[in-house]
Amino acid sequence: MSRQQRAELDAMIRGPRPEGPLPEDPRPEDPRPVEELRAGFRALMAGMIVPAGIRTRSTALGDRPAVLVEPAGTPRPGTILYFHGGSYVVGSPRTAMALTGNLVTRTGFRAYSLDYRLAPEHPFPAAIEDGLSAYRALLDSGEDPAAIAFAGDSAGGGLAVTICLALRDAGLPVPAAILTFSAGLDMTRTGESMASKADLDPLLTRAGMEHTGAMYLAGQDPYQPLLSPAVLADLTGFPPMLLQAGTNEMVLDDSTRLAARARDAAVDVVLDVTADVPHVFQAYAGVLDEADEALERAALFLRQRVRADRTAPAPTAA
Repeated sequence: MSRQQRAELDAMIRGPRPEGPLPEDPRPEDPRPVEELRAGFRALMAGMIVPAGIRTRSTALGDRPAVLVEPAGTPRPGTILYFHGGSYVVGSPRTAMALTGNLVTRTGFRAYSLDYRLAPEHPFPAAIEDGLSAYRALLDSGEDPAAIAFAGDSAGGGLAVTICLALRDAGLPVPAAILTFSAGLDMTRTGESMASKADLDPLLTRAGMEHTGAMYLAGQDPYQPLLSPAVLADLTGFPPMLLQAGTNEMVLDDSTRLAARARDAAVDVVLDVTADVPHVFQAYAGVLDEADEALERAALFLRQRVRADRTAPAPTAA
């Protein structure tokens, strides 16, 4: 265990940010304009290490643009539908490329990273609708649900779960697996870790989460399954899930409570918690040993769950 690496990463995150504020840390007295938050997030994520050995191209999936990420060699059968993080307000497939690229290189699967609509211009449930449309497009192209896994980080991890809720309720077949990194799964913000981890979390603040959360909610009641699945969702019929999180994050209990709900619904679930690491620590692969180790466990989970003899040809590039 790399205690020195973890301590150095925590100090770096807490230090001055030349790229500007994150969406999670505007101060209540000085909320940042959305475009400033988006620019700062792009600059921050540009510093993450994207693995070599991938090729990317712009395409479309359903009603939205997407980035197709493939291994440099011949892909093995299987598709990851990836949802980027960013509090539903910032981010894009490009800001999540370190995570998506690592999953592709470690599994050999191709991945579609969806450019879903963002709040406040497009609040709830726009992102869920976009994810549902993307999944339908994969099915319509001939893709076997057993060949598809959902994955996502932070807000995107929340989407991996809520989109699966929406498609199950619409009568569509569920994907083979769900993988989440530090998923945001509770817009009610009632988890105990919201308070108990506030001083340990170097990235998230309650004020920041309320600021961006209000943009996504746009006045909607957070007490509904598609907004707070960790509190309210019935996960009956869900595919196997791997939920990864760190002990130093305020949303830790989003994952622990969803795991309990999965257990109660007789769903296969692995809750994978790493000590003394921050929100979406997997993005620091190549810097933090625990990030690389967690990604290896995630890749093994996907390889074990995604099974198909073939995948359909990629949709035509937009």
